Amino acid sequence: MKRITLFILLFAMFSCSKTKVDLIVHNANIYTVDNQFSKAQAFAVQDGKFVAVGSDRDILRHYNAVKTLDAQGQSIYPGFIDGHCHFVGYGETKVRYADLNGCQSFDEVLARLAKHNENNDSEWLLGRGWDQNLWDVKEFPENTELNKRFPNKKVLITRVDGHAVLVSDNILKHIGFNAKSNIEGGEVILNKSGKPTGILLDNAADIAKAIVPPLDNAQKIKALKIAQRDCFTHGLTSVTDAGLDIKSIALIDSLQQAGVLQMKVNAMINPDDGTMDYFMKFGVIEKERLTVRSVKIYADGALGSRGARLLEPYTDMPDTQGLIVENEDFYDHVCEKAYNAGYQVCCHAIGDGGVHMILNEYAKFLKVENDLRWRIEHSQVVDAQDFKLYKEYSVIPSIQATHCTSDMPWAEERLGSERVKNAYAYKALLDQNGWLVNGTDFPIEHVSTLKTFYSSVARKYLTDNKLSREEALKSMTIWAAKGYFAEGRTGSIEISKEADFVILSDDLMTVEDEKIPEIKVMNTFIDGEMVY
Repeated sequence: MKRITLFILLFAMFSCSKTKVDLIVHNANIYTVDNQFSKAQAFAVQDGKFVAVGSDRDILRHYNAVKTLDAQGQSIYPGFIDGHCHFVGYGETKVRYADLNGCQSFDEVLARLAKHNENNDSEWLLGRGWDQNLWDVKEFPENTELNKRFPNKKVLITRVDGHAVLVSDNILKHIGFNAKSNIEGGEVILNKSGKPTGILLDNAADIAKAIVPPLDNAQKIKALKIAQRDCFTHGLTSVTDAGLDIKSIALIDSLQQAGVLQMKVNAMINPDDGTMDYFMKFGVIEKERLTVRSVKIYADGALGSRGARLLEPYTDMPDTQGLIVENEDFYDHVCEKAYNAGYQVCCHAIGDGGVHMILNEYAKFLKVENDLRWRIEHSQVVDAQDFKLYKEYSVIPSIQATHCTSDMPWAEERLGSERVKNAYAYKALLDQNGWLVNGTDFPIEHVSTLKTFYSSVARKYLTDNKLSREEALKSMTIWAAKGYFAEGRTGSIEISKEADFVILSDDLMTVEDEKIPEIKVMNTFIDGEMVY
């Protein structure tokens, strides 16, 4: 009898013992974004990973934590992943560029530049974000006032899309651009008198931007910290930076290793041979917070500056179809190197001509359905006959939902009433492979993840192709992770995955459309650690 009593006592003690973990979150409305899109009330985290997900009763019964968080019924989602942005560029913009976003006239642009210049002792005066489509006269400006008001400055101001710049005459002279300049994949815009206006498109703009002195190391670190801070406030735990050089990636890696940078970064590399050879000799790079496995190229320019390549001329400017920015040999060369190294190719293509060209370029290497996950970034305008090629070659569209809502006022002017029906066609693109990647494209658009979600599900323009709420959430979490082969370790709240999650003030899945922009990010966690 005593032996039986002792066995019962030991069994009871064993049954009541709890597994020690670092963190328990309970009393929550959790969207796990697993394969069943199931919900939970609680989870446990140990060593930066989810070790249990379930009901309050099960988690609190079986686990004991160093830290316990009562979510008080708030909604929790996997950490948001920005599938396409410019993380490094955003930080640099914050450090030394005048903010020209939202300017309603060129006079306002000049006023903001003057204000920025008051505390600027550099020979350079830089700005970013102007958009002539917001002005009463929707035409590119000329540099006459820049030359007059800032005679001792080298002035370079970048259009909101990054594909056009306005520069002062001293920069045109420095790089040797004149009325006869012929830039492959770019353009020097002339006025009616045949004189350069200072507007440079695509490859011509890149030549000008290349002479801007780089930030020093301390400035670069400051810029990355600012970018990280702003991302955390919007619930981002991972970003894909669409095009970086060796030094930038090395700096990110070193700051991550030192614990200064906690943001997880998927870095697309620039397509020059030096950068490709440097990284591709290592093969795919997957570190704790850094992934390098893709190369970024450009097919064309942007729709707002009419650099996006169209199959037929622009409706509002019939003498142009936009630009293909490189020659066929370049695309063949980069795609072959990437294919042989096991790297993704991620190509910026906005116009239906750019999309058509790169789909056929990809076809030379992909040939059939596959799991290489080569991507078309933006996929903004697609010819009706080309949608099926995304499925035929397993090409993944990487969209930025806010481009649709930003371009609404003028997209039909550029494309016409028929062609615009195949623009921003996110649902039609999703149907090809059953998933797609979503992102903000900041600093071209706002860094806000909630604006991306709102634009995905509640847009009032071309509504047949908006996404459902479940699709939108997946596009910012598990599908965005899948976009760089990371779905096995992040993108959902599941056992053994990295404990990246975000707590919001309201429920994205049920709140009224008009209230989505009012939702606040309450907390952001990376590997179980609160970073915001």
